[in-house]
Amino acid sequence: MTGTVLNCGYVPLVDCAPLVLAKELGFASEEGLDLNLIRQPSWSALRDMLALGHLDAAQMLSPMPVAMSIGRGGLAAKIDTLMVLSVNGTVFGVSAALAADLGAVPFGDARAVLDRIAARDGPPLRIGVPFHYSMHRLLLSYWTSAAPQLKIEEITVPPPRMADAVAEGHVDAFWVGEPWGSVAVQRGVGQLMMTGRDVWQFAPEKVLAARHDWVATNDDTVRRLMRAVFHAAKWLDAKRNKPLAVEILGRSEHLSLSSDLVDPAVTGHITPKAGAHPVAVDRFLQFHKNAASFPWRSQAAWIAHHLGADVADVKKAKGCFRTDLYRRNLADIRADMPGASEKVEGSLQFETAVASSRGHMILAPDAFFDGRTFDFAGSDS
Repeated sequence: MTGTVLNCGYVPLVDCAPLVLAKELGFASEEGLDLNLIRQPSWSALRDMLALGHLDAAQMLSPMPVAMSIGRGGLAAKIDTLMVLSVNGTVFGVSAALAADLGAVPFGDARAVLDRIAARDGPPLRIGVPFHYSMHRLLLSYWTSAAPQLKIEEITVPPPRMADAVAEGHVDAFWVGEPWGSVAVQRGVGQLMMTGRDVWQFAPEKVLAARHDWVATNDDTVRRLMRAVFHAAKWLDAKRNKPLAVEILGRSEHLSLSSDLVDPAVTGHITPKAGAHPVAVDRFLQFHKNAASFPWRSQAAWIAHHLGADVADVKKAKGCFRTDLYRRNLADIRADMPGASEKVEGSLQFETAVASSRGHMILAPDAFFDGRTFDFAGSDS
């Protein structure tokens, strides 16, 4: 029996895994969905396809629904974030030439990396990012604001082209999702200096999004999609499933990536430079644990605030992170729900037990590298 066909756009990165596994492992078909994954060449192409109605839903960079909903960047459209697809999973690296100039810097020390880069002489640092309205770009901006003397030039580069941009000298450094940082290392053209979680320990990276009007008129399909993706994310974060996840993703036509490129992100073992031993990065990429898939409205507020939105637009942004749908559509599959829909971002230094619907929820550390916190009731502090 053929299920409801649902066209879902994605960009071939490891963190689209919940969508791929929802299809490959049958979670979607169990919900009566024929999940049609449609690869997109760039984030701008994906944005336009969703806004124009050629896609029902899409993997998106977490700032994209916020930006579109408040009328920033390209096609304006009211976009709902149904759930978070992935937390963290990005890397910051530099070209081999710049790495040689910088000398030895502790991997993962965001402050030390920034101080060393800011101390260099020369023209503005050209940094490749996948899209302007991306968590990569917001983390880059937040991180470099601690060194106002550092001059940078942001250059948009599609993720699969990032290693080429480094090799061809178009960028000096890059912030990108895996596996494209590891590709630069394997090709010998780049060196990884830190991961995104070294700037913000629990940054929402990709989200599952859909047009607000489509969500309103396809309530049952939305519910089934969210349930399928939730089950896939939960399966992915089980340690015992990671070897099989790497194998499935490595042979999937949806990614066209070898298993050795998929493995670092899934297992959290990141190789900073050619010939080096892998470094185990705790919580490098999360899909389910620690309420990773929950669309915290405070995260939407942080994003909007750092896009320069005014108070009215920040409130509008919070509304596009649909905690109400998450609670309603996943409650009957015993998903543990946090008692609140907002929190003070950056306030958790350690794993913290919080009130939840089943009483089993532990939130991960979400501290920023500079020790600041964000509460929309107040401001950066």
